[in-house]
Amino acid sequence: MPNRFALIQEVFCTINLLTQIQDWSVQPLTQTPLCLKVDTLLADIQKKITEAFDIFDHESNKTVDVREIGTIIRSLGCCPTEGELHDMLAEIEEEEPTGYIRFDKFLQMMTHVMLERRYKPVPEEMLLKAFAVLDQEKKGFLSQEELQKYMSEEGEPFTQEEMEEMLSAAVDPDKGVIYYKDFASMMAVENP
Repeated sequence: MPNRFALIQEVFCTINLLTQIQDWSVQPLTQTPLCLKVDTLLADIQKKITEAFDIFDHESNKTVDVREIGTIIRSLGCCPTEGELHDMLAEIEEEEPTGYIRFDKFLQMMTHVMLERRYKPVPEEMLLKAFAVLDQEKKGFLSQEELQKYMSEEGEPFTQEEMEEMLSAAVDPDKGVIYYKDFASMMAVENP
Protein backbone atom coordinates (compact mmCIF):
# COMPACT_ATOMS: atom_id res chain seq x y z
CA MET A 1 0.00 0.00 0.00
CA PRO A 2 1.51 3.37 -1.02
CA ASN A 3 2.23 5.84 1.74
CA ARG A 4 0.18 9.02 2.00
CA PHE A 5 3.02 11.26 0.91
CA ALA A 6 3.51 9.33 -2.33
CA LEU A 7 -0.23 9.40 -2.99
CA ILE A 8 -0.45 13.15 -2.34
CA GLN A 9 2.57 13.71 -4.56
CA GLU A 10 0.94 11.71 -7.36
CA VAL A 11 -2.28 13.72 -7.06
CA PHE A 12 -0.27 16.96 -7.09
CA CYS A 13 1.57 15.89 -10.24
CA THR A 14 -1.70 14.96 -11.94
CA ILE A 15 -3.20 18.35 -11.08
CA ASN A 16 -0.04 20.00 -12.35
CA LEU A 17 -0.29 18.08 -15.62
CA LEU A 18 -3.94 19.05 -16.03
CA THR A 19 -3.00 22.68 -15.47
CA GLN A 20 -0.26 22.37 -18.08
CA ILE A 21 -2.67 20.84 -20.56
CA GLN A 22 -5.17 23.66 -20.05
CA ASP A 23 -2.49 26.35 -20.23
CA TRP A 24 -0.98 24.94 -23.41
CA SER A 25 -4.36 25.07 -25.17
CA VAL A 26 -4.41 21.41 -26.08
CA GLN A 27 -7.72 20.10 -27.44
CA PRO A 28 -10.58 19.92 -24.92
CA LEU A 29 -10.64 16.87 -22.67
CA THR A 30 -13.82 15.62 -24.33
CA GLN A 31 -12.04 15.12 -27.67
CA THR A 32 -8.88 13.34 -26.57
CA PRO A 33 -8.29 10.87 -23.76
CA LEU A 34 -6.36 12.37 -20.85
CA CYS A 35 -3.62 9.74 -21.07
CA LEU A 36 -2.92 10.73 -24.67
CA LYS A 37 -2.72 14.41 -23.72
CA VAL A 38 -0.33 13.69 -20.87
CA ASP A 39 1.82 11.54 -23.15
CA THR A 40 1.83 14.28 -25.79
CA LEU A 41 2.75 16.95 -23.25
CA LEU A 42 5.53 14.80 -21.84
CA ALA A 43 6.85 14.00 -25.32
CA ASP A 44 6.86 17.70 -26.27
CA ILE A 45 8.75 18.67 -23.12
CA GLN A 46 11.30 15.90 -23.51
CA LYS A 47 11.80 16.78 -27.18
CA LYS A 48 12.63 20.38 -26.24
CA ILE A 49 15.03 19.22 -23.53
CA THR A 50 16.72 16.77 -25.92
CA GLU A 51 17.12 19.39 -28.66
CA ALA A 52 18.60 21.93 -26.25
CA PHE A 53 21.00 19.35 -24.77
CA ASP A 54 22.09 18.09 -28.19
CA ILE A 55 23.23 21.57 -29.25
CA PHE A 56 25.87 21.47 -26.51
CA ASP A 57 26.74 17.77 -26.86
CA HIS A 58 29.68 18.53 -29.15
CA GLU A 59 31.04 14.98 -29.11
CA SER A 60 27.62 13.31 -29.54
CA ASN A 61 28.24 11.11 -26.51
CA LYS A 62 25.19 12.15 -24.46
CA THR A 63 27.22 14.41 -22.15
CA VAL A 64 27.77 18.16 -21.90
CA ASP A 65 30.26 20.28 -20.04
CA VAL A 66 28.87 21.17 -16.62
CA ARG A 67 29.57 24.86 -17.38
CA GLU A 68 26.98 24.75 -20.20
CA ILE A 69 24.09 23.52 -18.04
CA GLY A 70 22.97 27.01 -16.97
CA THR A 71 22.77 28.10 -20.61
CA ILE A 72 20.78 24.99 -21.55
CA ILE A 73 18.36 25.44 -18.66
CA ARG A 74 17.81 29.10 -19.48
CA SER A 75 17.29 28.28 -23.16
CA LEU A 76 14.36 26.14 -22.00
CA GLY A 77 12.70 29.18 -20.44
CA CYS A 78 13.73 28.46 -16.85
CA CYS A 79 15.50 31.20 -14.92
CA PRO A 80 16.98 29.78 -11.73
CA THR A 81 19.23 31.89 -9.53
CA GLU A 82 22.87 30.89 -9.33
CA GLY A 83 22.14 29.22 -5.97
CA GLU A 84 19.24 27.25 -7.46
CA LEU A 85 21.40 26.29 -10.43
CA HIS A 86 24.09 25.06 -8.04
CA ASP A 87 21.46 22.89 -6.27
CA MET A 88 20.29 21.49 -9.60
CA LEU A 89 23.84 20.60 -10.57
CA ALA A 90 24.42 18.89 -7.23
CA GLU A 91 21.34 16.77 -7.96
CA ILE A 92 22.61 15.52 -11.33
CA GLU A 93 26.39 15.43 -10.98
CA GLU A 94 28.13 12.10 -10.65
CA GLU A 95 29.40 10.88 -7.29
CA GLU A 96 32.90 11.49 -8.62
CA PRO A 97 32.53 14.73 -10.60
CA THR A 98 33.86 14.45 -14.15
CA GLY A 99 33.06 17.96 -15.32
CA TYR A 100 30.33 16.55 -17.56
CA ILE A 101 26.61 15.95 -17.10
CA ARG A 102 24.95 12.87 -18.56
CA PHE A 103 21.85 13.29 -20.69
CA ASP A 104 19.75 10.70 -18.86
CA LYS A 105 20.16 12.49 -15.51
CA PHE A 106 19.58 15.91 -17.07
CA LEU A 107 16.46 14.74 -18.91
CA GLN A 108 14.92 13.29 -15.77
CA MET A 109 15.58 16.40 -13.68
CA MET A 110 14.52 18.91 -16.35
CA THR A 111 11.34 17.00 -17.16
CA HIS A 112 10.28 17.41 -13.52
CA VAL A 113 11.36 21.06 -13.47
CA MET A 114 9.37 21.89 -16.59
CA LEU A 115 6.29 19.90 -15.59
CA GLU A 116 6.26 21.66 -12.24
CA ARG A 117 6.93 25.01 -13.95
CA ARG A 118 9.75 25.87 -11.61
CA TYR A 119 12.06 28.83 -12.14
CA LYS A 120 9.67 30.85 -14.28
CA PRO A 121 11.13 34.00 -15.80
CA VAL A 122 10.06 37.38 -14.49
CA PRO A 123 7.26 38.79 -16.68
CA GLU A 124 8.02 41.89 -18.73
CA GLU A 125 5.54 43.99 -16.72
CA MET A 126 7.41 43.23 -13.49
CA LEU A 127 10.74 44.14 -15.08
CA LEU A 128 9.27 47.45 -16.20
CA LYS A 129 7.94 48.16 -12.70
CA ALA A 130 11.36 47.41 -11.21
CA PHE A 131 13.10 49.74 -13.67
CA ALA A 132 10.46 52.43 -13.07
CA VAL A 133 11.24 52.35 -9.34
CA LEU A 134 14.92 52.91 -10.13
CA ASP A 135 14.09 55.73 -12.56
CA GLN A 136 12.97 58.20 -9.89
CA GLU A 137 13.00 61.12 -12.34
CA LYS A 138 10.76 59.20 -14.80
CA LYS A 139 13.14 59.81 -17.74
CA GLY A 140 12.50 56.43 -19.37
CA PHE A 141 16.16 55.48 -19.17
CA LEU A 142 18.99 54.81 -16.72
CA SER A 143 22.64 55.70 -17.14
CA GLN A 144 25.13 52.89 -17.46
CA GLU A 145 26.63 53.93 -14.11
CA GLU A 146 23.24 53.87 -12.37
CA LEU A 147 22.46 50.38 -13.61
CA GLN A 148 25.92 49.10 -12.67
CA LYS A 149 25.50 50.57 -9.18
CA TYR A 150 22.08 48.97 -8.65
CA MET A 151 23.17 45.63 -10.07
CA SER A 152 26.26 45.43 -7.88
CA GLU A 153 24.60 46.58 -4.65
CA GLU A 154 21.32 44.66 -4.77
CA GLY A 155 20.34 41.03 -5.25
CA GLU A 156 22.59 38.32 -6.57
CA PRO A 157 26.00 39.76 -7.50
CA PHE A 158 27.11 39.77 -11.13
CA THR A 159 30.62 38.83 -12.18
CA GLN A 160 32.50 41.47 -14.18
CA GLU A 161 32.03 39.34 -17.32
CA GLU A 162 28.26 39.03 -16.73
CA MET A 163 28.00 42.78 -16.10
CA GLU A 164 29.87 43.60 -19.32
CA GLU A 165 27.74 41.15 -21.31
CA MET A 166 24.51 42.60 -19.91
CA LEU A 167 25.61 46.18 -20.51
CA SER A 168 26.65 45.43 -24.09
CA ALA A 169 23.09 44.29 -24.75
CA ALA A 170 21.39 46.99 -22.67
CA VAL A 171 23.20 50.22 -23.49
CA ASP A 172 22.03 52.25 -26.48
CA PRO A 173 25.28 52.69 -28.46
CA ASP A 174 24.33 56.18 -29.68
CA LYS A 175 23.20 57.70 -26.37
CA GLY A 176 25.15 55.59 -23.85
CA VAL A 177 22.05 54.99 -21.70
CA ILE A 178 19.69 52.08 -21.07
CA TYR A 179 16.17 52.62 -22.38
CA TYR A 180 14.62 50.15 -19.99
CA LYS A 181 11.37 49.58 -21.90
CA ASP A 182 13.38 48.27 -24.85
CA PHE A 183 15.72 46.32 -22.57
CA ALA A 184 12.84 44.74 -20.60
CA SER A 185 11.16 43.77 -23.86
CA MET A 186 14.38 42.17 -25.09
CA MET A 187 14.91 40.34 -21.78
CA ALA A 188 11.36 39.00 -21.54
CA VAL A 189 11.26 35.26 -22.09
CA GLU A 190 8.30 33.60 -23.72
CA ASN A 191 7.21 30.35 -22.09
CA PRO A 192 8.58 27.62 -24.35
